[in-house]
Amino acid sequence: MKNYKEFIASFVPFNVELISGAFWELDIAGINELDNSIIIFALEDSPVSIADVESILEAFKGENLIESYSVSEEVIENRNWNEEWEKKVRVIEVTDRLVIKPSFKEYTPREGQIILGIDPKMSFGTGEHQTTKLVLQFLEKYTEQGAQVLDVGCGTGVLAIGAVLLGAQKAIGIDNDEWCLLNGNENVALNSLEEKVEIRLCETKDVAEKDFDLILANINKHILIEIRDDLYGKMKTGGTLILSGLLTSDEEDIVSSYSGKGLKLIEKKNQDEWIALVFRKD
Repeated sequence: MKNYKEFIASFVPFNVELISGAFWELDIAGINELDNSIIIFALEDSPVSIADVESILEAFKGENLIESYSVSEEVIENRNWNEEWEKKVRVIEVTDRLVIKPSFKEYTPREGQIILGIDPKMSFGTGEHQTTKLVLQFLEKYTEQGAQVLDVGCGTGVLAIGAVLLGAQKAIGIDNDEWCLLNGNENVALNSLEEKVEIRLCETKDVAEKDFDLILANINKHILIEIRDDLYGKMKTGGTLILSGLLTSDEEDIVSSYSGKGLKLIEKKNQDEWIALVFRKD
């Protein structure tokens, strides 16, 4: 049984989707997302040090993407790392109707509940993050029966899977991370949705399909502004766009950018410092 180094990183604001990807450039074994921090695991003989972790966070601070951070380190001795990770993953009741459940956790659903089976492995969020919850809450309202859905930056595939379980006919989830392709497909199979949910390793510009009824993008502000035209071009007239991965301080820039393209803001919702926005293409 191998020993691991464990780096616990906290940062404000807690934009885990943006920050965690940078740590995969290091020689690490896994990442676990908690409510207000992330745990980075590396083999004991890995060259990764606390200074490497701090260097990445300092770079983000220099770009004004985070305000502050802290990092601690310890060695996990003679412990099954995967078992430790599984202990920290829990069943999440996102709404009265939607529940995210790892396959290794017990849960007795109540009448009318929809269970999203999600095993995030060691590299992805578990549905704990506020932005994931906000988008799922909007999915309950805006997913129409038979809808065609595009999930941009799909990660575990939780949003694409959720849309289909809520009545969408087909969902395509895309991401530029090979880990997302693997983990997304595992979760699609876990929910027996191989015929309705497709996970692709690509970027928005590579998607040939158009006229989506519903597009989801839970990414950071800079990328959302960068891919605005691509998202607009893939929406059908009357289609809905749900954006998150955003801080409340990002709202003005995003609304200005997307409204300038002709999209109409129809609803917004926030949780703590995070926000989700819904646009309509008239």
